[in-house]
Amino acid sequence: LRSQIVANLTNKGYKIPTRIQDEAIPQILKGRDVIGLANAGSGKTAAFLLPIIQKLATQSNRDTVLVITPTRELAQQIQTEFRVFSDKMQLYSTVCVGGLGVRPQIRDLRRKPHIVIGTPGRLKDFLKQRELHLENTTTLVLDEVDQILDMGFLPDVKNIISNIPKNRQSLCFSATITPQIKRLLDEMLVDPVKISVRTSETGNHIAQDIIKAGTPDEKMVELVKMLSQDHFEKVLIFGEMKHSVQKLADKLSKMNFPAVAIHGNKSQPQRQNALAAFKNGKVNILVATGVAARGIDIPNVSHVINFDQPQTHEEYVHRIGRTGRAGRPGQAYTFV
Repeated sequence: LRSQIVANLTNKGYKIPTRIQDEAIPQILKGRDVIGLANAGSGKTAAFLLPIIQKLATQSNRDTVLVITPTRELAQQIQTEFRVFSDKMQLYSTVCVGGLGVRPQIRDLRRKPHIVIGTPGRLKDFLKQRELHLENTTTLVLDEVDQILDMGFLPDVKNIISNIPKNRQSLCFSATITPQIKRLLDEMLVDPVKISVRTSETGNHIAQDIIKAGTPDEKMVELVKMLSQDHFEKVLIFGEMKHSVQKLADKLSKMNFPAVAIHGNKSQPQRQNALAAFKNGKVNILVATGVAARGIDIPNVSHVINFDQPQTHEEYVHRIGRTGRAGRPGQAYTFV
């Protein structure tokens, strides 16, 4: 990697690559198509961003990169990492996502950024409006493919891909490969290298336990008991419904357990403020619907609590994967 990228990594305290980085980066630099199977917290964002930055920095023409993600939070997280890794390299990115103003995003697109990171719906809108030009796109990244399909974005994704030149490099990352995902990958990848660094369904370092509570009141009593213990340092609580998530955060705050909430009814700035408060330690409890589990990287979450049970096993795996990041121990509790 170029000396400036290495310097940027050193400044951020990155010393040793994770397994997915170690295995994927050389293949991506060779120009191969890649399927990366990795648990949450495995460092896969850097696994595709670092070689992409290397390639963008060494090219003389203006080839561009498109990264498609399921949620706006993940898109913004990828942009944050891109800016850190490409610092002082004159490489520009823009995020195209719903829930934020259209005009600033169009303005950024017209500046011809090197990398566009976006969610399928907004990308499709910009294609229709002829604001997004993909004829010079030489690298396509699909991140969290399983979530993109779970959220019903397959038609949009196919529409976007049909506008990208066939002669490109495609990189796909997913926690799982279902038959539907396999069909999509077969259509869009050429002779891909498959890299699997999945340890187990949830990583062996996340201790999992259930808590029996019959009524909502009993659940609340048990939850307060848990949160009163010192080692519950940074707690992510999952609920099923938007209104119940907000209600729970408000209730905990009134009981002297300062909490913030993120869910679909909040505006993007409100969601970002809540995430920032939790990340920076201003509050140590975040109550969220499943949307927060989609790839969000919050360091040092000590406990995940499923206050409401997730609907599917995949959702469960995604939720508890918010703790025990980068191999650290974590603890997950589920109320039944």
